[in-house]
Amino acid sequence: MSRFAAPLLGALLILPGLGAAHAGTPRDTIVVAKQIDQFISLDPAEAFEPGVGEVTGNLYDQLVGYRSAADPTIVGDLAESWSISDDGLTYRFKLKPGVAFASGNPVTAQDAAWSLQRSVRLDKSPAFILTQFGFTPDNAADRIHAVDDRTLEIKIDHAVAPTFFLNTLTAGVASIVDAKEVQAHDVGGDLGNAWLKGHSAGTGPYALQRWVPNERVVLDANPHAQDGGPKTPHLVFLHVPEPASQRLLLEKGDVDYARDLTRDQILSLKDTPGVALQSEGGDLLLYLGLNQTNPNLAKPEVREALKWLVDYQGIETALLSGTYTVRQSFLPTGYLGAVDDAPYRLDVERAKTLLAQAGLRDGFGVTIDVRNVAPFADIAQALQASFAQAGIKLEILPGDGKQTITKYRARTHDIYIGTWGPDYRDPHSNADAFAFDKDVNDATAPKTLAWRNRWQDAGWNQTVTEALREPDAGKRAALYGDLQRKVQAEGPFVLLFQQTLVAAHRSTVDGLVLQPKTSYAAVAKAD
Repeated sequence: MSRFAAPLLGALLILPGLGAAHAGTPRDTIVVAKQIDQFISLDPAEAFEPGVGEVTGNLYDQLVGYRSAADPTIVGDLAESWSISDDGLTYRFKLKPGVAFASGNPVTAQDAAWSLQRSVRLDKSPAFILTQFGFTPDNAADRIHAVDDRTLEIKIDHAVAPTFFLNTLTAGVASIVDAKEVQAHDVGGDLGNAWLKGHSAGTGPYALQRWVPNERVVLDANPHAQDGGPKTPHLVFLHVPEPASQRLLLEKGDVDYARDLTRDQILSLKDTPGVALQSEGGDLLLYLGLNQTNPNLAKPEVREALKWLVDYQGIETALLSGTYTVRQSFLPTGYLGAVDDAPYRLDVERAKTLLAQAGLRDGFGVTIDVRNVAPFADIAQALQASFAQAGIKLEILPGDGKQTITKYRARTHDIYIGTWGPDYRDPHSNADAFAFDKDVNDATAPKTLAWRNRWQDAGWNQTVTEALREPDAGKRAALYGDLQRKVQAEGPFVLLFQQTLVAAHRSTVDGLVLQPKTSYAAVAKAD
């Protein structure tokens, strides 16, 4: 048995209704094996780590959402309808009547206004999604306010394509929280942030019952949820770092879903009785971030050399088949303006020539911060081997998800291997992240990926802004295409792969919605 399996099985035994002799999970509980070591907070104004949205998305709703993964039409979530002023600056939302938070408090426009103001005032990592429209802690109350109990008015500082602004309101940072409940837990003016890290106050199908970091997240049905609440009343995410342990628990029936399986685990389950596989294209990207404070990584020849020192196809085939595919541009497949070019391949001699041009003929040493779970650790080892062929000594610094992402956000890394998913289904989400940096030296600037890697290019900033405001879809797509190729060739990123979402599950459960927002509300167990 895996060294992780015993304590996890012990954790399972204390779930409601599950005894030591019980085969399978409780009928009223969905148990999900998942890597949750990156989670720092479950406050929707702060939660921004890869994978955390799978939890918070089941706790909170936003004003608007998407009809489906296949149909990106914006539809009302908590909003019943909306209107836009002729100058494109003022948005009015009419909230649905009769909706309540998990506490039983009614959802009002005052809650919606305070929630959005709160995200701006807290100014945590995802706040830039809202502050890009000119909202500041000082003006948020004036620009985002309730007209009456059911009418919310938002005034932005510059006109953009209406679909773009509405897209941003689908992001987690725009979640609507119970203002009365959260304000009751304000400590020292923190707007309830300390409390909301480990509690919930939303309208989603579930409410947070307990979060034990690096162990489990337990959700219970929200008795006041829209649409009658979830089909299964209890939802548990167990931290299972090893994919092999996830597979073992799934095969034995000790979990209902396994969410982080590698290529080998997926292949081994294809003909396993009692197990089924659900998969669809995702929009999560896997990449390397190269910190430009490292003098070697700041050399353009070195950045290009690293892009020629990755065995993209070999890694996909050997480590990622069925879970990721090669992707060398910052927009996922299918997005407006997405570029499918993949110009790089493993070419050691070309990389050596570039290193020599940079004055590093004998290579150099550099570190890479890596989550000590698959597939990141495996990819890092593959990179270590291929980099070594050109004389680059890659030192792997393993850590759990919280450690590595905290270091990345502090900009103290050399190379970081991680993932990035769009915050909303608009190309600006990723263009802003990978190409825009308001001020590389300003600690209060939006914490984009470019900022984290201390990269700023005035021309790129201009293109991001121009594309954002361009009303013509064709012209907008062309701007994003040009920008992707520039980031691909010159930027401080080695773009590697795009994820394929895979949810391995017991054949007795069904109903998981993977995209556009992962939802367990419709998951039910067969009779």
